[in-house]
Amino acid sequence: MSVKTRFFLILWLAGMTGVLSIILIDLSALMASLPATAGSEIPFPPLVVKLIGIIQPSVLLAMAVFVGVRLAPAVGLSAPVAEALAGGRSLAPVIKPQIIPGLLCGLFAAMALLSSWILLRPSLPLLFVTRAEKFNATMPVLTRLLYGGITEELLLRWGLLTLIVWASWRWFQRGRGAPRAKYVVMAIVLSSLVFGLGHLPIVRALGVDFTLPIVAFIVFGNSLFGLIAGVLYWLKGIEAAIIAHMTVHVVFVSAIYFLT
Repeated sequence: MSVKTRFFLILWLAGMTGVLSIILIDLSALMASLPATAGSEIPFPPLVVKLIGIIQPSVLLAMAVFVGVRLAPAVGLSAPVAEALAGGRSLAPVIKPQIIPGLLCGLFAAMALLSSWILLRPSLPLLFVTRAEKFNATMPVLTRLLYGGITEELLLRWGLLTLIVWASWRWFQRGRGAPRAKYVVMAIVLSSLVFGLGHLPIVRALGVDFTLPIVAFIVFGNSLFGLIAGVLYWLKGIEAAIIAHMTVHVVFVSAIYFLT
C-alpha cells in the first residue's frame, strides 16, 4: 500500500468516526425537538434510517479527503499528523505545534460564540431560542466531537477550502510558485460562508421563520469560527483546526451541562 493510499485511509477513517456517530442520535428525541416533523412517523426502523442517513456524508467525505490528499501538497496546505502516520514517522514533533494554537483558538471562538448567544438571546424570537436549546440537548456528545470536530473540518477545510485555493492558484497563477496570500484568504472566507450558510437548514427544521437577527446570528457566528479554523489550517495544519473545533464543542457541552 502506497503512502498516499495510507494517507487517504487515515483521514477518511478519522472522518468516518464522525459519520458513524450519527447512529448514536436518539431519533425519537430528535424528531420531538423538530416541530416540522411533529405527527410524522419514521417510515423505517430507526437503525435503517440512520444507516441511510450516513450514505451521503460518507460519499462527500471520501470526495473531500481525496481532493485534499491530491491537491493540498501542491498549494502548501497540510495534515502533518496524518502525513506522519502514513509515512511511519514520529508524531510528537508534528502534533506539538498544533495543540496550543488549536486549544487557544478553540477557547477564544467558544467564548465569543457563547458571549454573543448570551447577549443576543433576549433579542432573538423566543420560539427559536426554546427550540434551538431543545434541539441542542438531543445531540450526543460524541456526535458533536467527532462529526463536528473531525468530519466537518475534513469536508469544509480539507476538501472545500483546499479546492478553492488550488483552483485560484491554477487559474490566476497558472500553477506557478506558492499561492498568493490573497487567494488563500479568499478561500478561507468563502469556505467560512459556506460553513455558516450550511447551518441555516436547521432553522427551517425547527419550524421557525427566517428573520434577519436569526440569519445574522447563525451565519455570522458559524462563519466566524470558520475563519479561525481556516487560518489554523493554513498556518498549522488541518489537525489544529480539528482541535479547535472539538474544543468549541467541549465548551458548549460544558455550558449546557452547568447552565441548565
